[in-house]
Amino acid sequence: MRNLLYIHQREKFTGPAITRRSLLAAAVAGSVISFFPGQLGASSGQDAIRPFSVSIPEDQLVELRRRIAATRWPEKETVDDSSQGVPLATMQKLARYWATEYDWRKGEAKLNAFPQFITEIDGLDIHFIHVRSKHENALPLIVTHGWPGSVFEQLKIIEPLVNPTAHGGSESDAFHVVIPSMPGYGFSGKPTTPGWGPERMGRAWAELMKRLDYTSYVAQGGDWGAFVVDQMGLQAPEGLLGIHTNMPATVPADVDKVLQAGGSPPSDLSAEEKRAYEQLVATFKQVDYARLMATRPQTLYGIADSPVGLAAWLLDHNDAGGQPAAAVAMALDHTESSAGELTRDEILDNITLYWLTNTGVSASRLYWEYKGGFFNTKGVSIPVAVSVFPGEQYEAPRSWTERAYPKLIHYNKVEKGGHFAAWEQPQLFAQEVRAGFKSLR
Repeated sequence: MRNLLYIHQREKFTGPAITRRSLLAAAVAGSVISFFPGQLGASSGQDAIRPFSVSIPEDQLVELRRRIAATRWPEKETVDDSSQGVPLATMQKLARYWATEYDWRKGEAKLNAFPQFITEIDGLDIHFIHVRSKHENALPLIVTHGWPGSVFEQLKIIEPLVNPTAHGGSESDAFHVVIPSMPGYGFSGKPTTPGWGPERMGRAWAELMKRLDYTSYVAQGGDWGAFVVDQMGLQAPEGLLGIHTNMPATVPADVDKVLQAGGSPPSDLSAEEKRAYEQLVATFKQVDYARLMATRPQTLYGIADSPVGLAAWLLDHNDAGGQPAAAVAMALDHTESSAGELTRDEILDNITLYWLTNTGVSASRLYWEYKGGFFNTKGVSIPVAVSVFPGEQYEAPRSWTERAYPKLIHYNKVEKGGHFAAWEQPQLFAQEVRAGFKSLR
């Protein structure tokens, strides 16, 4: 699909910055590279943008398989469902496949099919994918993943967004797409001091888009990415035209207060609002994993030492097979996909990335960093587009959404898809992003 020039970087992921000479040399050699002004204009110093591709040494993969095979298993759960956690049989079946048949090199190739780069922002290396559309008036878009995800979540939406004419859209729907790995995740650097929460990420993403010479752009996020784009909306950096979220923060202050206190829903809620309230009550009963990461992330040594321990932690949302992780649980039985649904290999791509980069604990610290509310309104006043997927942790009512985002430019309830919307339903997700930002072009 693409014949792109990559320069491999190993160990600390450092390497030569892109220069005009290296691009010319690549052209002479017959390689094709999609370059852009920001690459050329930041070729030295702290603003350097360095090409990057993934190349994991084989001995690390051998060690991974050895550790999986050496897992010391607990006894079977004492119930016939998943109410005590991920069932033993599920984990053992996944582990057997992971150790004997799963091929990380295919996952690695998925990442290397797109141009990747690293640049230092605010003292930390930030890894990102950057794909420019061939369409002249494409709108720059930065997309942020969440936990327990990575840039793997967004790979399937890149083509529909940058090349819409091949996916049911028109030239006017095109985007230039930037997908960073959050600090502490994937191939981005791991913070060594406190302070890298969604607020700081929002400022870093604005700097990244500026560094790429994008003077106007839009931002999208789900899960933690939704927190980041809300913060960007509050910060309103120069050039940010609007945001799109598939996990909107819409709960009014009075409702949120009752919700946090564990009270009954206010009597004046509409049927749609009452249903959202009940969904949130259920959600807050399922977030023990989040509470642990928010208070004691460093205690999770087991997920740095055991691949199976890491996999179980990333798979279990304490929801007994329900939302938000239903699509992930079902994917463990999908060996192939004809309609875009998640597969077992896609789940293992993501888990294996966490293992190979040893980011289980560093990613968890994001919960400790964030001290704000989750679904409560934040006061965003720039243009906002909202897509409500039925499998999300709660379905934000239009009434709450209009109050939370006074410059609401798009609201739509999508027919299918859940918490990992871009991963689960890439075509529907891409359509929503196109529709959401249409008025800002």
